[in-house]
Amino acid sequence: MPLFEGLGTGGEKTAVVIDLGAAYTKCGFAGETGPRCIIPSEIKKAGLAQASKVVQFNINTEELYGYLKEFIHMLYFRHLLVNPRDRRVVIIESILCPSHFRETLTRVFFKHFEVPSVLFAPSHLMSLLTLGINSAVVLDCGYTEALALPIYEGIPILNAWQALPLGGKSIHLELQSRLLEECTVDTGTKTGESLASVMSLIPEETLEDIKVRTCFVSDLQRGLKIQAAKFNIDGKAEPQQPPDVAYPLDGERILHVSGSIRDSVIEILFEQDNEEKSIATLILDSLLQCPIDTRKQLAENLVIIGGTAMLPGFLHRIMAEIRYLVEKPKYKQVLAAKTFKVHTPPAKPNTVAWLGGAIFGALQDILGSRSVSKEYYNQTGRIPDWCCLSNPPLEMMYETSKAPPPLMKRAYSTEK
Repeated sequence: MPLFEGLGTGGEKTAVVIDLGAAYTKCGFAGETGPRCIIPSEIKKAGLAQASKVVQFNINTEELYGYLKEFIHMLYFRHLLVNPRDRRVVIIESILCPSHFRETLTRVFFKHFEVPSVLFAPSHLMSLLTLGINSAVVLDCGYTEALALPIYEGIPILNAWQALPLGGKSIHLELQSRLLEECTVDTGTKTGESLASVMSLIPEETLEDIKVRTCFVSDLQRGLKIQAAKFNIDGKAEPQQPPDVAYPLDGERILHVSGSIRDSVIEILFEQDNEEKSIATLILDSLLQCPIDTRKQLAENLVIIGGTAMLPGFLHRIMAEIRYLVEKPKYKQVLAAKTFKVHTPPAKPNTVAWLGGAIFGALQDILGSRSVSKEYYNQTGRIPDWCCLSNPPLEMMYETSKAPPPLMKRAYSTEK
């Protein structure tokens, strides 16, 4: 970034783009091809051995305000090294983000850091900007949940969203349980000692590292065999295991990760529950909720984002699952679409939504017209919900345009 950016050019300083995820936060500047930093969404408090998660929905507002204030301060003054008063902010959010969380986050930016304006951008919609398409089914496989949302001609079909609490967190819990039950550790004095006798709880960052370095997603046929063996269907045995892996816990202890764990822990994403739901059915169920004349176009434009989607073999498996499930009576009789195609975004799955926000944030005139200004927030003390049905005073909300853009006019319209 130029040292004297914006001086003498008449230009405005580029916006800050923040994708505040449950596990990791991506942060950088609009117009760039990737985030400046990807850091855990947590802060370390003095006197506490374990770091505190920033994205929490079940704590009181003042405690959340303190966490967010400290975390955003670290972003600005340790990683970005810019003055928050000089730059607009684009926040990538989930459509399921609770109102109290976004209101608290807005108060941190406007009251504590005094930023000029804030724009909340839906992550699914921003992902399409990276591909230049208007219609797609976007599946976001993150840390706490997997969320599928169809978008047609740039408008989210909100009544068709589907979500399940399946993601990185559920994999970590399954992985920790299996490691403590089945794996052994070599220490400096003993070999083959059970992991449970060495430690009762595996740190989150260690679980993440074990998952990334050793685990993978099996193909459909092998996955079905693993599930059949797990639930003892027809007395089937497990398929041949991949080789075991030696993982160094530290300088002295070496963990022996069983081969059966390496692929079977990921099957939790594809196992159907009592309601016949899995991560693959989210896309098909969301298509069933869409108007029938949109299904073919949406099925041929699938976009998979999120950190969990970076597991080796994930994309191939989920497409195989969709083609396998669509032949079942539940979907075959009613789903008009038979052809499914997936896009390859120009970024890693975990940064696609951030990149879309960076593209949108680089459009200075449009960004100014769609952002919530500091003046509007100081007068009203609230931030409009992007999907609310009431008409807010747009002339107060928008700084640089006399009339709202067409998309915003449609989003805030009360006409039937």
